Amino acid sequence: MAFAWKRANPLGSLRLLGRHRQLIGLAVVDFLANVAHYALPSVFVLYAAYRYGWGETAVGFTLAFVGICSAIVQGLLVGPVVARFGPRRALFAGLLIGGVGMAVYGLAPTGAWFLVGVPIMALWGIAGPAAMDMMSRRVSESEQGQLQGANSSVRSLAGLFAPGLFTVTFAWLLGSLPGAPFLLAAALMAAAAVVSWIATAPSPPGDPPL
Repeated sequence: MAFAWKRANPLGSLRLLGRHRQLIGLAVVDFLANVAHYALPSVFVLYAAYRYGWGETAVGFTLAFVGICSAIVQGLLVGPVVARFGPRRALFAGLLIGGVGMAVYGLAPTGAWFLVGVPIMALWGIAGPAAMDMMSRRVSESEQGQLQGANSSVRSLAGLFAPGLFTVTFAWLLGSLPGAPFLLAAALMAAAAVVSWIATAPSPPGDPPL
């Protein structure tokens, strides 16, 4: 694609997303999911210390467990699941299961129960590749880089306010509901799942199938 100054900025790349209803819908899904994701880096360490009395060692082992589960999902499950069920169903299921994992985090009465949520949350990793598959098929080959830029812009916008949202929620409800940030994230994931199902509904004849 020929260089153009109007596209050479984060906001300019967002115009691409408005060209198709499924692109803008999937961008909203990506935004909601990325906002929800910030619950983990924003309050996890504080939450684990306050609710379970975890120190550095327990937090470190938990993060290692998260990494192992995520690697298994990304390396072994994404391809077969998307191929078997299609990207639309894989996206919806990944978001919904991720919401369940967040709810487990927020409601877990003990550290052991929190760890039960880790492999559940890892299945959220199916959603991202499924969404990108659908988005990339909605733009031409020359616009793939612009699409990546637009997605990065959406994620950056999520990162502007999401950390503050979850830390304020944690501080505000610490005494009565310390898991509130994760429950809020679960609600955002559920909303993203609903939006994804609506936005990726079958298109009129002539559009490539999802």
